[in-house]
This record gives sequence, C-alpha cells and structure tokens, in this order.
Amino acid sequence: MTDFGEIGMTPSLNLSSENNQTNGHCEQIDMPGRIFFILVYSLVFLMGLVLNGFTLRFYFCSAQQQTSNSVTIYLKNLAAADYLITLSLPLRISHFSSRSVTMFRVYCNFGVLAFYLNMYASILFMSYIAANRYLKIVHPLGNHILLTVQAAHIISAVTWVLLLAITTTYITLSFILTNTSLPSLPNTLICDVLHSKKLSPFYNFIVIFTAAAFIIVFVSLIFFYHGTSRRLSAAQQRQQAASGSKKLAKSRRNMLVLVSVFCVCFVPYHLVLLLYNFLWLQCSWGQALSYLKELTIMVSILNVCLDPLIYFIFCKSYRAQLRRSAHRAG
Repeated sequence: MTDFGEIGMTPSLNLSSENNQTNGHCEQIDMPGRIFFILVYSLVFLMGLVLNGFTLRFYFCSAQQQTSNSVTIYLKNLAAADYLITLSLPLRISHFSSRSVTMFRVYCNFGVLAFYLNMYASILFMSYIAANRYLKIVHPLGNHILLTVQAAHIISAVTWVLLLAITTTYITLSFILTNTSLPSLPNTLICDVLHSKKLSPFYNFIVIFTAAAFIIVFVSLIFFYHGTSRRLSAAQQRQQAASGSKKLAKSRRNMLVLVSVFCVCFVPYHLVLLLYNFLWLQCSWGQALSYLKELTIMVSILNVCLDPLIYFIFCKSYRAQLRRSAHRAG
C-alpha cells in the first residue's frame, strides 16, 4: 500500500499523454501548501535529528551494549530506521522548494524510496517489540527462543536485507527504464513521468508485499494488546500479588502506547491511500486527495518524534539517562 504513484508508478501510465497532463495538474499542490509542508518537515527534521541522535548515542554506547537484551536490539533498529527517515527529509523538503530537474530525479530515484524503506522498517520493528513483550507476558517463566538476543539479531538482519533487496531492485530497474528526455520539470509532484510501465509487475509485487505487511502488523498489535489485557484481567480475578498485577498493568499501558503511536502515525496514511487509488481518476477529487495524502504522510513522519516515547517507557536505563541529561541541561 505504499504510495508508489509518488515513487514512479501510477495507473495514469495506462492513459493517454493528454490525460496524464490533466491528472498531473489535478494533483498539483499550490505554493501556500508547499510552504506549509516545507515548514513542518523542516521542524520535524530538526526535532528528529536531536531526539534520534540522542537515542542512537545512548543505545550504541559501550555501557548500554553490555546490557543488551532482545527488546533492546529491536529498539536500536527502530531508532536507526527513524534516524534514516529523518536524514531523508531534506530531499523531501527540496522537492517542495526546488524547481530543478536534477533534484526532481534525485528525489524520485532515491529520496522517496529511502523514506518508504525506513517507514516500513519502523512498522516491522514496532511489531517485533510488541511481539517480544507479549511473549514475555504469556511465558514469564519460560525461555522462548524468540526472546533471545541471537534471535533478535537474526530477525533484525533478515528484515533489513529483505527491505534493502526490494529497494535496490526497484532502483536498478528504475535506472534501466528511466525516461532520459525530461527537458523541464513537470507540473506535478509525482514521479510517473520518469519511469516506464514495464515496472508494473514489480510494482504490483511491492504493493502486495507492503499491504500484507501493514495489515499483518496492525492485526498483530491489536491481538497483542488484547492478550495483555486478558492476562491482566485473569491475574486480577485470581487476586494475585499486588506487585504482579501492577507489573501486568504497566505492560498493558506500554502496549497501549505502542499501539496508539502506530495507529496515529500509520493508519491514516494507509486509509487515505485506499481512497486515493479509488478516486484518483476524478479530477474534482485530485487536488483535495493530494493534500490529504501529503498530510497523512506528514503525520506518519511524526513517528520519528513520537518513537522516543516508546524508548522512554520500554527502557528503564533510557529514562534514567534522559533525566540525567535534562538535569545537566537545567
């Protein structure tokens, strides 16, 4: 469900060139809208750079590495994905501010792909954190293989290799099938003018893969939160020790924060993308959907500023370090 119309493949490739130009005009975001997105993305870039820079410095220092566990591994990778999203924002900002053909090519061939690669990496690592905490609650006394540090390293490595393989393949095919005759910047923010419809089979594969990944993660997060809540209810009915009930209540609260951040950041974009794919042919909806789509992308990027809340509630040493830093700054 990735917006590969932005990457370079839209259904408009099957229409006449006149219809393409009309659709591109309908999808145009005017100058006040561009300025608004430039300002917001610039602010998110600065905040994300500071917050995720601090997080990476914390997670990759030697003292923290010695105390790594499986959930810490996933938190490190989530922080890395967020930081890479942050670093991709200048290309998105330049896309709204620059009228350069070269910048347009760089954005379409690298900037968009880098953004979506790391966005889906963030989605997957959030699901791994939730699954890890759920297994810890369901099997509190067991030593499940998926809770080991080795398993976390393997799962993280496989995730990055898979996402990088898909992205690299798309970039390679895009270069091979790129339209080199682009004398001036088109009157649209989408990149379909650069690429050939021969990319359609691979595009369809990516759409299916990302749609399946999002749906599976979303359903899994709901299941994990529901399972944690049931576990807490069962413990309260059995009148277990207050400390045990408090620990389960804290786990449910942490899971709720994780699910809430996921829903706020990623669900609106995927819902709007469904509308976009169904209504894009109607020019009366074109510009409104373009604004709505970009607003939901902006909300998804806010993930880089909200994820530090996940680090804060899931990692006690992170909270301590943050408090020490705030105390020194004060």
